[in-house]
Amino acid sequence: MSETNDLTPAEARIWRAFPRGESVDFRAAENEDPALGNTLGAERTVRARVLRALLLKAPQEEGEITALEITGARITGVLDLKHATIDAAIRLSHCRFDGVPDLYGAQLRQLDLSWSVLPGLASETLRVEGVLRMTDCRTRGPVRLGGAQISGALFMERAEFTAPDDSEPVLQLNQAVIGGDLWAPQMRSQGQVRLTGASVAGRINVQEAEFNQPDGTALDAQNLNVGAHVRTRRIRAQGRIELRGSRISGRLDLLHAHLSHPGDTALRASSCVIGELWLHDGDRIEGALNLRRSQIEILTLEPEMLPDQVHLTNLTYTVLTPHEPAERRLPMLERDGDRYEPHSYEQLMAAYRHVGDDDAARLVQLAKQRRRRTTLTWYGRLWGYVQDVTVGYGFRPARAAVWLLSLMAVGSIAYGLHHPRPVKADEAPGFNPVFYTLDLLLPVVSFGQESAFAPDGWYQWLSYALIITGWILATTIVAGVTRTVSRQ
Repeated sequence: MSETNDLTPAEARIWRAFPRGESVDFRAAENEDPALGNTLGAERTVRARVLRALLLKAPQEEGEITALEITGARITGVLDLKHATIDAAIRLSHCRFDGVPDLYGAQLRQLDLSWSVLPGLASETLRVEGVLRMTDCRTRGPVRLGGAQISGALFMERAEFTAPDDSEPVLQLNQAVIGGDLWAPQMRSQGQVRLTGASVAGRINVQEAEFNQPDGTALDAQNLNVGAHVRTRRIRAQGRIELRGSRISGRLDLLHAHLSHPGDTALRASSCVIGELWLHDGDRIEGALNLRRSQIEILTLEPEMLPDQVHLTNLTYTVLTPHEPAERRLPMLERDGDRYEPHSYEQLMAAYRHVGDDDAARLVQLAKQRRRRTTLTWYGRLWGYVQDVTVGYGFRPARAAVWLLSLMAVGSIAYGLHHPRPVKADEAPGFNPVFYTLDLLLPVVSFGQESAFAPDGWYQWLSYALIITGWILATTIVAGVTRTVSRQ
């Protein structure tokens, strides 16, 4: 082949090392920057077509394991391995690629591009039997790994992904299948990262990562499936975090996170199934939080992180931590637009009952009735106010006793100072102002005083007022007690 007839000294060195799996290091110093590879001379330049021929021809030596291990080289041209099946491990670290490697549909044993600089990577439907490493990798164009199948882990620690424009995501892992972990702490992206429909059998770690797409979706991970935890501690996201429809068996850890997408949704985790969601000790979310229709076993939610808009329709959770007074939790239910969502109140009430805080549960029930009142007609709202003032919709039963004692005191004093005249003087029992007042107030109890005496003047109007008030008080008590018993 022509590739083997005109090898440069650098290429000949690689050709000889390959059959024995030996590493070839062209660096003058370990800390040199591969981004400066365009200034290197021919002694460190390797043509991509020579590497392709080497991998496909695969010269071997008996008793040796072949491997392509190059460090600190400049690779010119396009490394075209479309649909190729390569048995040798490939390690091209600290290298600078002039062209975008094309690994579409390739089947590789192992690929390591750590500390390298690339103008992009075309590797849709790539299959890697072992590990794919892009640790400290820097790309200046889209990295396309959509539909890739990686049997081991994917490492992208401190990797940087940028592109000349935002016409497509800078990192595409949509529909990818990863048999191990996705390990990318301190990753940086200037553009969208796409993980839609991806499946990760192990953990995802993007701790201290930065996702920047201020005018759109910074991380699109709809329908993501994760077999363990997702560690997103201390991430900084400028743009939407999209997790709609995802399933996370373990914990979604958003401790100390900074999420910002003003005027839009900052975090959408709707229709998700999540073991635990930790959202606390971070900055206040800038933008809406959407957890609608999700199922979460343990929800750790700090009130100080909640934004002005919180969407919780049909959200279900078993445990809500940390334990906060109901007064600190209720405002989040009032930030779900102008709609009245009874399920949100019922869910919060159930969470308080789960930990045995019945007082907080009753306070949530009372807040629910007050919110419902705003949706009623004027006469419904009026009756609601009456129930609220008198007995707190049945959740403040002590108020009924206060009202009863107050009205009894007023009537007893008034009628004690001015006895009403008896209807039949010779048949009337002895007048008792206390029991006379109770006869007026209690519609189903009779002490024989009301029928035996007839007040006149303003005392008669007072009796009418006590009778009407008694009926209202009795009705509201019955309605409140009925509501409380039915809820239990």
